Amino acid sequence: MLTTWVVMPTCLPLVLRRCHACPSERFRTSGRFRVNAHHKLIDAWLLALCTACGETTKLTVLERMHVRSVRPELLDRLHDNDPGLAAELLQDPVVRRRNRIALDWDDAWRLDTGGPDHLDREVIDVSVRFAARIPVRPVRLISEGCALSRAEVERLIAAGRLVSAVRLSGKLSGDFTFTLKR
Repeated sequence: MLTTWVVMPTCLPLVLRRCHACPSERFRTSGRFRVNAHHKLIDAWLLALCTACGETTKLTVLERMHVRSVRPELLDRLHDNDPGLAAELLQDPVVRRRNRIALDWDDAWRLDTGGPDHLDREVIDVSVRFAARIPVRPVRLISEGCALSRAEVERLIAAGRLVSAVRLSGKLSGDFTFTLKR
């Protein structure tokens, strides 16, 4: 029987970028945007506050784009300060590269296993889905979901009792499956 686990975001991740006012490198965004029009051209930024000093930084979303080339629903979402749009834009590789930022997902996600009923079975087949592209170590997910220590999960991998089609070392942000034989 295949059990499905879901890695879900609980809040927006921290933005890793150097603050110009203090030595901090972490910014928190609340999903607020600033939109500025210059005749037929439009700029839009996602606003983020430094976690140490409160300094505001602007993450460029649109830069000198012709107003007619921007989808009306995108403009509406920008004007409404849509937090869902902020989450989408933070995960967009183009936006991250343009603004030279990285994301810190620590304490911004949770694992939903659907309950502890799978813990007593001899063989567990699990499909792990990611609701957002959150980089997490599979060993951490398995240890948390199966109530095992990380060292025990490593021993199970080495013994061949925990197998997967993907490499379980390193970080993953895409869906995968694994089988655990107790």
